[in-house]
Amino acid sequence: MLKNIASNWGLQIVTALVTYVLTPFTIYKLGQIGYGTWLLITSMTGYLLLLSLGVPMACVRYMTQYVSEHKVRELNACISNAAGLFLLLGGMSLLIGTILFPVFRSYSIPLELRTQAQIGYFLVVLWVSADFIGQLPYAIMAAHHDFLFRNAVQLAGLIVRLLLTLAVLTVRPSLVYLALVQLAAMAFEYIVMWTVVKRRYPFVELHLRGFSAKGVRLIFSFSVFVLILAVGERLMFQSDALVIGAFLDIQQIPYYVVANSFGLYLIYFVVAIAGVVMPMATKLEAEGRRHVLEEVFLKWSKIAFSLTMIAGLFLLILGPRFIAWWLGPSFEGPSGRVLQILTIGGMIYLPVRGVALPILMGLGKPKQPTIAFVISGVANVVMSILLAKSLGLAGVAIGTSVPLIGYAITLLMLACRELGMPVTRWFAYVVPRALVGAIPAAAVLLWFKWGVNVHGFVGLAAAGVSVLAVYGLSCLLFVCQNDPYIDLRSRVPVLRNWRRA
Repeated sequence: MLKNIASNWGLQIVTALVTYVLTPFTIYKLGQIGYGTWLLITSMTGYLLLLSLGVPMACVRYMTQYVSEHKVRELNACISNAAGLFLLLGGMSLLIGTILFPVFRSYSIPLELRTQAQIGYFLVVLWVSADFIGQLPYAIMAAHHDFLFRNAVQLAGLIVRLLLTLAVLTVRPSLVYLALVQLAAMAFEYIVMWTVVKRRYPFVELHLRGFSAKGVRLIFSFSVFVLILAVGERLMFQSDALVIGAFLDIQQIPYYVVANSFGLYLIYFVVAIAGVVMPMATKLEAEGRRHVLEEVFLKWSKIAFSLTMIAGLFLLILGPRFIAWWLGPSFEGPSGRVLQILTIGGMIYLPVRGVALPILMGLGKPKQPTIAFVISGVANVVMSILLAKSLGLAGVAIGTSVPLIGYAITLLMLACRELGMPVTRWFAYVVPRALVGAIPAAAVLLWFKWGVNVHGFVGLAAAGVSVLAVYGLSCLLFVCQNDPYIDLRSRVPVLRNWRRA
């Protein structure tokens, strides 16, 4: 399990690095208004992904069950049903994206960008629609717990996208060519992914002969709640650009999205745990070993909380200065304030989201957490609109952070109740030691900020390395000391011998 989660983390780290290379490059080539227009396109078309109706996650759950029970025929029937649904939903996405084009045109896009923005919009709609069927091989590999090969293919696709973007925008800085790059990278990744699937799982059959109404109903019985979860996620994390474009100014979208990108990649990093925990929960349930989930829940919640704590402290204290070095001093004020507000909410939300939600989904208990998330997403949109008028970008960030904290509390209570565990036990195991162990790391960061007054890359990198070393030592000597699940000093041979000595 650790190996799979580590491979997910590696992919997320590389993804974040690629993003931090491409973002300033793309802003420089397209201009701030051009980049804001691109973010508007991707934010609006991203809602088309809701048409997936939660089918990918539902497929992973049922495929994992069939793989664990060695039911090849049922597995292939599930793949047939998923393929038919993805093709249908992709066609619907293309149609609805076309219907929504007048809504996109209603935004105040500068005249010199209008034509390429409209062409780029349709190309992105095509990209999103084709992405539906492309999700099927990822589901197949996740069901087999084959995350290493899956992540290797995704990493190759990521590198292709990076190289194509740098090459194409250097020659032709245009929204149209940027959209074409996404299509080309997607085609490369999917061709490689299907080749890997056919070689590693020769018993897997991709056809529509097994498509049946009964199988579709089975998938939808679970996926409808995943759809609700996806609606909440879109409302919570992908609606702010639309709010800013409608109630503030398109030119301010990059300030917010740049700050939000830190939080999103931190979310992806922690949710990388979820990608392994959910099928593991289904597997343990199918094998009659549900009691093991309590250990999984506690151990990985503490790991998620520790990771969130160290990253969150860096973003709170030195995040604005990193943005200033990365994109320029003009971003430090507006983006830095947004980043700090979002980080506060994320530090409470992420440790719970990363482990509690996938356990509930893996156990087939999606109803209450998904409904609660939609309510939180609606609250985010309403609060962001109301606060944007008076507080600007900071108000939009507050409108996101407050519902996140409320949802985290609700989700934790639901998971503990399902596992028959008091919330106080979760809190006592996960929070106090990790929180106290973070104090030296916070002191180091504050010293770099006020004592050294770091601004450049060398100083920021030194601060990052130092805080990792300090918190790592703190975890070794205090946070994980005598831990029944993750006591490093008793599990690593070198450290175990040192401890005995």
